[in-house]
Amino acid sequence: MEDFEHRKVAGTYTLPVCNSAAPASLFPRGAALGPAGAAAGGAGPARRRPQEGEGRRRAAAAIMRAPPGLWRLLLAARGWGRLGAMSRYSTEQRGRPNSPDYRLYFKNADGKYISPFHDIPLFAGPKEDKEIPAKRSKTTGSEVLFNMVVEMPRWTNAKMEIATEEPLNPIKHDTKKGKLRYVANIFPHKGYIWNYGALPQTWEDPNHTDNLTGSCGDNDPIDVCEIGSKVRSSGEIVQVKVLGVLGLIDEGETDWKIIAISADDPEAQKIHDIDDVKKHKPGYLEATIDWFQFYKVPDGKPENHFAFNGEFKNKDFAVEIIKSTHEHWKALLHKKVDGGAIKCTNILVSGSPFCCSEEDARSIVQSAPAFMNGGPVSPEVDSWYFFPK
Repeated sequence: MEDFEHRKVAGTYTLPVCNSAAPASLFPRGAALGPAGAAAGGAGPARRRPQEGEGRRRAAAAIMRAPPGLWRLLLAARGWGRLGAMSRYSTEQRGRPNSPDYRLYFKNADGKYISPFHDIPLFAGPKEDKEIPAKRSKTTGSEVLFNMVVEMPRWTNAKMEIATEEPLNPIKHDTKKGKLRYVANIFPHKGYIWNYGALPQTWEDPNHTDNLTGSCGDNDPIDVCEIGSKVRSSGEIVQVKVLGVLGLIDEGETDWKIIAISADDPEAQKIHDIDDVKKHKPGYLEATIDWFQFYKVPDGKPENHFAFNGEFKNKDFAVEIIKSTHEHWKALLHKKVDGGAIKCTNILVSGSPFCCSEEDARSIVQSAPAFMNGGPVSPEVDSWYFFPK
């Protein structure tokens, strides 16, 4: 098992790495512990002993052998976070939160600055560079998983998004006419009603007319509404199961909304397709339609409309949409189409003419303002809007 350590330094967040043993009280009797002296309550020697690495691995293994409910408590008590996709990425804050200059940059496990739009694989797991299977059995546990970049956590109002027109595409607080943007609270909804984000390595081409909707793409990565029980964090990378898709027509553009659930959610094993959402989370899809229909009305814009009369399409349909937007992204990154103002700077996409060096990527981040404490949140997040149904 890997060593894990958790640290937060000057706005830089790295995901858990275990570099000290857990207290003896957290482990089953007989479990091996990390540095000598920890089990006895001492601080242990300042210099690392040869057996410490093995002790840490055994301590972590003891947690993983515990019953599922217990090991989550043990990890939480120890400050060890969620294992999995997120442990491969970290984020670094620049600028001042709640201001136009705020940026959230991404690093991979090697500490290299990367683009969450281009360098994080679409496919999660060891076969992430393979073609998407058209179908997967939901009884074998082999369902294909996708990486989701969380932009807006559930119940929040700040419109955070991948900055597609900036090098390395950090997450930023979107603005309009120099003013920070927030989504309105449309009764009874508070902010975003899902963890909202995007699938990396996808692109809805604004020059391509979608045969299914008759409208061009919205020039962004494809959006994801993650319906799991946990409230996520902006910048978190979550492995998700795709369940279906809603075709939103937003100001004349095709804006697909993928419905997905985190693979580690307690209900993920019983929710495999859009009909399962209707069964196990009644009212959620109807609330989703309501949210997307009205969310721009407080800004003086008309109600949104939907393809297929607002019908949610199933998992297989959604996967085909993802495949199509992934192909458009490939064309973009290999300069086969004109991306306009889209920045394709990356460090990991093989054969891309937009690939840059690690030094160049570091310079991009360091040119952004240093991290500062955040400013006040706009009072408009406390306002509510009511519309007749």
